[in-house]
Amino acid sequence: MYVHVPFCASRCGYCDFNTYTAAELGGGASREEYAETVLAELALAARVLRDHRPPRVDTVFVGGGTPTLLPAADLARILEAIDRTWGLAADAEVTTEANPESVTPRSLAALRAAGYTRISLGMQSASPGVLAILDRRHSAGRAAAAAQEAREVGFEHVNLDLIYGTPGESAADFAASLDEAVAAGVDHVSAYSLIVEEGTRLAAQVRRGELAQPSDDVAADRYLAAEAALDAAGFSWYEVSNWARTLDARCRHNLLYWTGGDWWGLGPGAHSHVGGVRWWNVKHPTAYAQRLAVGASPGLAREVLTADEAYLEDVMLRLRLAAGLPLEVLDPAGRAGADRARAAGLLAAAAYGDGRAVLTLRGRLLADAVVRDLLG
Repeated sequence: MYVHVPFCASRCGYCDFNTYTAAELGGGASREEYAETVLAELALAARVLRDHRPPRVDTVFVGGGTPTLLPAADLARILEAIDRTWGLAADAEVTTEANPESVTPRSLAALRAAGYTRISLGMQSASPGVLAILDRRHSAGRAAAAAQEAREVGFEHVNLDLIYGTPGESAADFAASLDEAVAAGVDHVSAYSLIVEEGTRLAAQVRRGELAQPSDDVAADRYLAAEAALDAAGFSWYEVSNWARTLDARCRHNLLYWTGGDWWGLGPGAHSHVGGVRWWNVKHPTAYAQRLAVGASPGLAREVLTADEAYLEDVMLRLRLAAGLPLEVLDPAGRAGADRARAAGLLAAAAYGDGRAVLTLRGRLLADAVVRDLLG
């Protein structure tokens, strides 16, 4: 299960997610009523899947937005309702995202007591200057402190998200961010290259020349720095942008996305995928609430993946994993592309000999190009 919480206290300049500040919401939707609205969609999901009831829910991921702008009691209600509807697996992974300034030891303890096992904190950087450019509200050091608080109240797994390549960020800034993330004692780190998305405040600043366009060469240098620092600290990559200390620390929910699993997404703009059918909800929280209030589906559109589309996604997503892609799934053109990638040092020779396409470190830097070659 994925649960989207679309609320943010303020909008970060780089963000193009389906999120809304209080001023952007308009009438018809509120944080106070949001949990009840989500539970209405959950009831709808139970009716839709009545004839193929899942045996259990293995993972729950509450994302946003800033889910922890909702009271911990509301997040607990949503999780309890999912458990009551389908049953949580005994070893279910239950994650919530959070901004560092949106949690306290008390709220973290309440979430842990409610059954949340994992928290993902948006650190982004340890540099005050970089945080300012990204319009982040938390102070430098708060993310590491929140991670420690989460561990102290019993969270089994804690992730810190980093962003690299921000205009004005130095190599020393990013090295300090990596050092702080490692020192926080977390067991998972995600690191993403800054992307300038059209329609964001960051894009307008770049267009006006107020900020430089992020450099691909700098991004590659930062990625290599992340790999070196995290590997030295005992982390291993398991997806191009994700490192974990142990196998158990890997995000099982995201692995489900990358390997074509089934999930239902609750909330405005949430996407779902069950049995080869994909659909997505209306984006605005007001429209979402209004539909559910009259007993209508919040779904906006759906698609059934063709065999070609399923093949494309399988190659594109599984190649990003350290486990790689079985060569046997590739068509002849894809196998020829894999041969070229191996010869160019982009696929690991040992894994190739075992029948798998696994990216080398250089291959990870050029993952999109490798995917294009494998897809012909």
